[in-house]
Amino acid sequence: MFSHLTVGSNDIDRSKKFYDAIFQAAGAQPANVDPKGRLIYMHKDSIFVVTKPIDGGAATFANGGTIGLTMESPEQVDQWHAAGVEAGGTSIEYPPGLRENPAMKLYLAYLRDPDGNKLCAVYRVPA
Repeated sequence: MFSHLTVGSNDIDRSKKFYDAIFQAAGAQPANVDPKGRLIYMHKDSIFVVTKPIDGGAATFANGGTIGLTMESPEQVDQWHAAGVEAGGTSIEYPPGLRENPAMKLYLAYLRDPDGNKLCAVYRVPA
């Protein structure tokens, strides 16, 4: 069900030192740093990301955090998004759609739940 987890940081260098250490102790590799300065850890089909919050605010235990949920198709992402908005969620970031980077293609949609928690539905497009 879960796709990835993202946490916010006000000091990416400090976070890299900490997360590199604990993830290496668990058998993972140090972070890859993407062009946006995010730390990306991949291990055993799991992804953990550390980033400065996109909205420019301070990182807190919730701001900058994302709960990622794996979907089976782009259509399911769209259905998830529509159902969330209809049930009181707020569409955030960009409209649902394809996002590409050098490593992968993703079909994504983002919502905040009624309490403000950030959720992402993700379908990984096969290579």
